[in-house]
Amino acid sequence: MEIRGDVHPKILILTISHGASHQRASNALRKALLELHPGLTVAVVDALKLCSGWFRAYYDSYLIPLKYWPGLWAKIENLQRQAESTGPSWLYRKGAAPLFRFIKEFNPDVLIATEVGMGELAAMFKRETGARFYFVALVLMDFNRAWVQPEMDLYPVTPGDLAAELEAAGVPSAKILPCGLPIDTAFSSLPDRETARKRLAVDLHLPLVLLLFGGTGHGKPARIVAELMKVREPLQAVFVVGRNRRLEEETRRLVRECPSFRVLGWVDNIHEWMAAADLLLSKPGGSTLTEAFTCGLPMLAFDPLPGNETRTCQRVEKWGVGHWIQQPEELAPTIERLLRSPGELQHLQVRARAMARPRAAHDAAEAILQRWNTTD
Repeated sequence: MEIRGDVHPKILILTISHGASHQRASNALRKALLELHPGLTVAVVDALKLCSGWFRAYYDSYLIPLKYWPGLWAKIENLQRQAESTGPSWLYRKGAAPLFRFIKEFNPDVLIATEVGMGELAAMFKRETGARFYFVALVLMDFNRAWVQPEMDLYPVTPGDLAAELEAAGVPSAKILPCGLPIDTAFSSLPDRETARKRLAVDLHLPLVLLLFGGTGHGKPARIVAELMKVREPLQAVFVVGRNRRLEEETRRLVRECPSFRVLGWVDNIHEWMAAADLLLSKPGGSTLTEAFTCGLPMLAFDPLPGNETRTCQRVEKWGVGHWIQQPEELAPTIERLLRSPGELQHLQVRARAMARPRAAHDAAEAILQRWNTTD
């Protein structure tokens, strides 16, 4: 695709570090944009870090009820997602003053927001300063009423429920791009199962359960290992615990008597591990679920946070792409049943592949550049 006047737009992607999905989607989109046009300027920044310190503390205050009163947080979060704004505009305007200065100095041609609060701030900046950047709202997996802002020009989203919710809330259909959630472009050229297993030196014939604890490593491996050891069908398991050395050491101690279990820290080839696996046990992050779709990998969703992750668990069941493990003692019977029922496992795999959008990042990148190309 040719860019008008051979001018390469400056692209700013605003993300935050809450969870991994925002950053993973941001980096996937940046990679796809640069693969299309290596000469682009594409910056991914943690927008919250550019706000005032007291505002960051305010923004992170949800962690208190989330930790100590999860039921209360679930109610607060549900009310918040139906509101037209996630916070008072005067407070947002004051707390985001340093971020606004950064955006003004960067002077983007295209601005992409991957989190609803940062999207609100960017919309406020565009509205109040008359900035003319093309504004992309990258809505990851869950609807929030505050995403509906007239300043936003394009919404790359997951097809189906989310696209319908945005349109029902007043977003013009022409602004909605149901391309799927951007994931790393490595997922668009996956090895087959046998090739992946040979590369990874895992048994070609034993069922493989892949267990993910997130990039920073969160979870309680003891109860998971205890349940896996109850499974009476032969299997192999790989634990990917991220950058948490304490968790890695704890998990290694727990599985030292299990020769078919392997523990890894951070890996750069998660696409190969997903391609090699038969089942995925993980917290239900939007990016993880979307990556699993691409590999035809059913998810056993486990230990969700109240709010968005709980709703994602419900979608896993609704879409028929896996199961929500609501109690630890459900894990062993569910795995055992699936390994003994290849027809049921295959059905989940087929449903997962039907949801796959391996080119989502490229499709979103192409649409962003094409639409920017035709704006005045």
